[in-house]
Amino acid sequence: MKIIAVIPARYEASRFPGKLMQILGEKTVITTTYQNVVETGLFDEVFVATDSEIIFDEIVKNNGKAVMTGQHETGSDRIAEAVQTIDCDIVINVQGDEPFLKLEPLQQLIEVFRNDNQQEISLASLKIQLHEKEEIENPNNVKVITDNNDFALYFSRSVIPFHREISYDVSYFKHIGVYAFRKEALLQFSKLAMKPLEISEKIECIRYLEYGMKIKMIETNFVGVGIDTPEDLEKARKLI
Repeated sequence: MKIIAVIPARYEASRFPGKLMQILGEKTVITTTYQNVVETGLFDEVFVATDSEIIFDEIVKNNGKAVMTGQHETGSDRIAEAVQTIDCDIVINVQGDEPFLKLEPLQQLIEVFRNDNQQEISLASLKIQLHEKEEIENPNNVKVITDNNDFALYFSRSVIPFHREISYDVSYFKHIGVYAFRKEALLQFSKLAMKPLEISEKIECIRYLEYGMKIKMIETNFVGVGIDTPEDLEKARKLI
């Protein structure tokens, strides 16, 4: 299998515009992310997919690979446009604002497809257990529930499952937005119209479920440092 990583990157983030061009150590956030993904050695190629000439030029001047795209509502749609003409089998979506993504969870995602002899899995993603009530109830944390084989049943910003039977102990899991796609599933996704559940929750992977595709969830202990606010950037700078 030919496996590539694509980092979707837009300049105008709603909560922190221009965050990917902020300095982290001696480099920008997006360059740090790109170079860290390359250095894992897991991928045949690594690309940044962006609609920003500023970000495109930043990657190219640092000897990286970048693809210009149109404007898109979701990162998956942006990646789908970027990989149309790229020869590959599996596409890993790495968020541009996650500069410290570790090797192990990426390896776990790739292994899902190496072991999928029936080729029934459209995409794979990560989940991490939540323990604090505040984190479980936070609508910014997308929760996921799965079947006995760790295939996703549903994603929601609400608390799922609802804990009605107090005497029964139940676990809660947060969805971490790192995806691994079969290329054909990703291209199919980009041609499908949004349906009511995705529109209501504003969670793009619900689209796969609404159209009957299978999402394999991998439990991880990885806790990333996503840069969504200036405060997050200061926390990340302390890790350099």
